[in-house]
Amino acid sequence: MLRIAICDDQARELDIITEYIKEYLNAHSEEAEIQEFSHPDHLLTAIETESFHIYILDIVMPMVSGLELGQSIRRISREAQIVYITTEPGYALDAYAVNPLHYLIKPVEKPALFSALELAFSKVDYGRGITVTVKIKEGLRTLPADQIACCEYKNHTVRYTLINGEQVETTTLACGFAEHITPLLRDARFLSPHVSFALNMSRVEKLTREGFYLRDGGFVPVSARQYAAVRNAYLNYRLCREEK
Repeated sequence: MLRIAICDDQARELDIITEYIKEYLNAHSEEAEIQEFSHPDHLLTAIETESFHIYILDIVMPMVSGLELGQSIRRISREAQIVYITTEPGYALDAYAVNPLHYLIKPVEKPALFSALELAFSKVDYGRGITVTVKIKEGLRTLPADQIACCEYKNHTVRYTLINGEQVETTTLACGFAEHITPLLRDARFLSPHVSFALNMSRVEKLTREGFYLRDGGFVPVSARQYAAVRNAYLNYRLCREEK
């Protein structure tokens, strides 16, 4: 499901923006999870273990400005859509350093916010409908693609590492790993750089000849024979994301 984070230290503004977004969702028959943050520190803590597709940020806030907050978001996600809402038009040029989708001036006009949301929805690639249902000891578990950081095949089982740090291990597979991850690889963010691994490229911190280093500290190796192809696939992914 698409996830939206709103951060504004003014309670009234936070309520208004939330209500406008809910009205937009209802009018367009869209579903989304909305989380409100009244202090930038709360959002900074949340993005350590959670991911959001769209961020609606005030700029003038205590301790951490919306500009600094946007920079922190960009360090972990090049794909997230950032919309700034502020009373200070003078920050517009500084805001574009984090490549925001839109810059709106308070008081927020509903048509302007709706237009920004429509554009954000069109650009977000959140694996709508792409899930992996796996057998675990307790029964079946459905994992949304956008919540998976990577997975590893070992001893005929697959261990999924989610972006919140949780690990989900399957029971013994009735098929090979390549067949098992076929649904996952339909999501353009996923790549199998090794016969026993698959990863979400949006979670990558850096790529070396040895493998991918993930933002949460994880590591996914790259097969030496596949390195050139894997590197090209990753670079193409990055270029496509930056062009959006």
